[in-house]
Amino acid sequence: MKRSTLALSIGALLAGGQTALAQDMPSAEEMWRIIQQQQKQIQELKARVEDTDMKADAAVEAVESGGGTGGGATWAETTQIGGYGELHYNNLDGSGGASDKDELDFHRFVLFVNHQFSDNIRLFTELEIEHALAGEGQPGEVELEQAYVEMDLNDYHRAKAGVFLLPVGILNETHEPNTFYGVERNPIEKNIIPTTWWAAGAGLSGELGQGFSYDLGVHEGLRITDATSFAVRGGRQKSAEADASDLAYTGRLKYTGMPGLELATTLQHQTDITQGSVANAGSANLFEAHGIYSKGPFGLRALYARWDLDGSGPETVGADEQFGWYIEPSFRLNEKWGLFARYNEWDNRAGNSSQSEMTQVDVGVNFWPHPDVVLKADYQMQDNDNGQDQDGFNLGVGYQF
Repeated sequence: MKRSTLALSIGALLAGGQTALAQDMPSAEEMWRIIQQQQKQIQELKARVEDTDMKADAAVEAVESGGGTGGGATWAETTQIGGYGELHYNNLDGSGGASDKDELDFHRFVLFVNHQFSDNIRLFTELEIEHALAGEGQPGEVELEQAYVEMDLNDYHRAKAGVFLLPVGILNETHEPNTFYGVERNPIEKNIIPTTWWAAGAGLSGELGQGFSYDLGVHEGLRITDATSFAVRGGRQKSAEADASDLAYTGRLKYTGMPGLELATTLQHQTDITQGSVANAGSANLFEAHGIYSKGPFGLRALYARWDLDGSGPETVGADEQFGWYIEPSFRLNEKWGLFARYNEWDNRAGNSSQSEMTQVDVGVNFWPHPDVVLKADYQMQDNDNGQDQDGFNLGVGYQF
C-alpha cells in the first residue's frame, strides 16, 4: 500500500472516531443538569452527617447529665448507698422486782440511699429494720426514718421537706454505732428526748457566721394516749398517718466556732401533746442543752433535757416534769482503743410521782479495728429509787459504710 493511501485511511478512521465521540458526549445543558444533581446529592449527604453528629452529641450529653435510661455511670456518681447496723448481747441481773435479761439481738439494720439531683437539690432517705424480724407478732419493725428533699436557698441557708430527724440532742441525728461509746444508747436520750425521733414536716437550716448555725422546723407533734404515765417516748407517731391536729415547732442554735467544741440548745413547743385524745392534758415544752469537747485523746460529753407538760392529767400522775442529764468523760488510748465512763440520772415518772428517780453508771471500752467498725463492752450499775435495778454487762459489734 502506498503511503498516500495509508495516510488517507488513517485520516478517515480518526475522523470517524471523532464523529462517534462527538455524538456520545452530552450537550452543555445536559452537563449542567448532571452537575446540579450531583451537587444536590452532596448537600443531602452532608445534612445526614450533621444530623447524625447532633444526635450523637445529644446522647453523650444525656449520659453525662445522668438523664434518660443511659446515665448509669453518672447516676452512680450522684447516688450514694450506705448504712449501719449493730448486734447487742445483754446479760443483766434484775433485783427488787426487775427482770433478768440474757439476750442476743440484732438491734438495727439500716440502709441509706441519697441522691444529688443538681448542685443545689438533693434527697436523703433512711430505711431501718429493728430487731431483725418484723411482722404481726414479731418483735421488730420496718421504719422509714428519713425521706426528705433539701434545697439550697443560697450559699448559707437551706430548706427541706419530708420526713427528717429532729434537731435535738447529740445522738438523734448522729447515732451510727462507731460514733459513740457504750453498747446501748444512753437512757437520757432514749427516755427523755426520745431518740430516735423523726417527724414529717418542713424546715430551714443555715449558718449565721462566727461559728453559729440554726435549725427551724414545723412538723407532726407527739400524740400521747396513755393517761396513766404520759411517757413521751410512747407518743412518737413516726409519720405513719400521723395526726396533724396540733403541730409542733422546734428550733436549735448551735456553736462550733472553736476547734473540738460544740455547744447547742433546742426548744420545742406543742399546744396539745395528746392531739385532743386526753381532755385534761395541754401543751408541752422541751428544753435541751448539750456540750461536746475533745482535745487530743480526752473527750467529754454532757447533756440536759427537760419536758414541762401542762394540764391536770400529767400533774395528777406526777408526769408534768420529766427530765434527765448525763456526763461522759472518755479517753483514747490510741487510734483503736478508747475508754469511757458515764453517769446518768433521769426521772420520767412512769405514772408514779414517788420513788421514780433512776440513776445508772456505765464504764466500758470501745475497740475500732477500722474507723467504721467497732467492738464494744461495758458494765452498767443501777441505783433506782424504786429498788428495781438491772446490773450486768453488755457486748456489741457495729459498723457503718
